[in-house]
Amino acid sequence: MFIDEAKIRVKAGDGGNGCMAFRREKFVPRGGPSGGDGGKGGDVIMESSERHNTLVHFRFNPEYKAQRGRHGEGSNKTGKEGVDVLLKVPVGTIVYDDETGEKVHDFSRPDEKVVIARGGRGGRGNAQFATSTHQAPREHEEGRPGEERVFRLELKLLADVGIVGYPNVGKSTLISRISAARPKIADYPFTTLQPNLGVVIAGQPPEETSFVVADIPGLIEGAHTGAGLGVQFLRHIERTRLLVHLVDVSDAGGRPDPVKDVEVILGELASFGAQLETKPMIMAASKIDVANKDKLAKLKRYCKKYAVDLFLISAVTGAGVEELKYAMAKKVNEARVRADSAAQENSADLSAGI
Repeated sequence: MFIDEAKIRVKAGDGGNGCMAFRREKFVPRGGPSGGDGGKGGDVIMESSERHNTLVHFRFNPEYKAQRGRHGEGSNKTGKEGVDVLLKVPVGTIVYDDETGEKVHDFSRPDEKVVIARGGRGGRGNAQFATSTHQAPREHEEGRPGEERVFRLELKLLADVGIVGYPNVGKSTLISRISAARPKIADYPFTTLQPNLGVVIAGQPPEETSFVVADIPGLIEGAHTGAGLGVQFLRHIERTRLLVHLVDVSDAGGRPDPVKDVEVILGELASFGAQLETKPMIMAASKIDVANKDKLAKLKRYCKKYAVDLFLISAVTGAGVEELKYAMAKKVNEARVRADSAAQENSADLSAGI
């Protein structure tokens, strides 16, 4: 089961009440107010974890409440603080405030911790109100309530390369060939019902490059309006550095024009509205072991016209797969270098501004 959206309600702990008490003990020469403060309520904390890969645990348990702080006691005893609640989410989870739609946090790295609901402050006991002119105060405070909020969680997988294309063009077969991923493979459309991730290693140590590839369920014309599986999974390639577009050039696919297939998929990427169509792209003609020569020639002319890299592969026989894998690694490395340079420039600008 793959769950990439969930809604949760969280309640931080209330603060404990302050105590009103007076100290009157035998052999104690000076009495007076001795009410302790209430304890702070527990926070609700969210942490990103590499050991989780879905949000399914939130779907079946959507409410979380931290422990309240204990009330203050006499003899200036402060109440015990409430226990925090720690929620683990997969890396790539984005947290939105359900009421305002505001993005609260984007968990892009493992082991990030964010307080999403703060516990209430404990109330002050009457000992805190004592002054030289007000030596027997009867004032004391109640604890503050903890925050209560509703969040919408959205998971966007963190992959370097996204494989897109029509259903049944060989995306799952390709990812099973270049990585250890073992997605379901069958000869009917929409076999893939959820994204599959695979780690690809290209080259030999110490020059090897590793990157993550995501196989996205197939798109069809009109997907942005809900046709087929719609575009519900395209959010998972928003973060990718590179797209690999698989085009079926065999007669078995049932679609006569590969160029139209390409233009339809590009149109659906553009309709999604996250500038996916502007990402670097590699074209791959799949099933060349049973290719239709006219289809292949037409696709070659299209790629030459628009200066798009084209690789001829057969995920079944393995032909061309290694060349495609190394081209993917090269493009990913180039994108990583650009990202690092941009991060250094931003850091330098911030330092200069300070």
